[in-house]
Amino acid sequence: MCCFNSGSETHFKVVVVSKKFENLPLIKRHRLVNEILATELSTSVHALSIQAKTPTQWEKSEGKVAKSPPCLGGAGK
Repeated sequence: MCCFNSGSETHFKVVVVSKKFENLPLIKRHRLVNEILATELSTSVHALSIQAKTPTQWEKSEGKVAKSPPCLGGAGK
């Protein structure tokens, strides 16, 4: 989603809203998402931005999704 440069992999943003995230720290939420996407992450994804929110957090954000960091071309340049 971020960019497609010659020789770079793909970048994606995932927004997940779930009651399962209640009382879980952010790192555990991200681990749950990473487990579900394990195959994709091992083959074709270069960068993944995760926003894992509870329904209450999603409502408070008014459905707004934070911007992803700028793409650095796949090589950190």
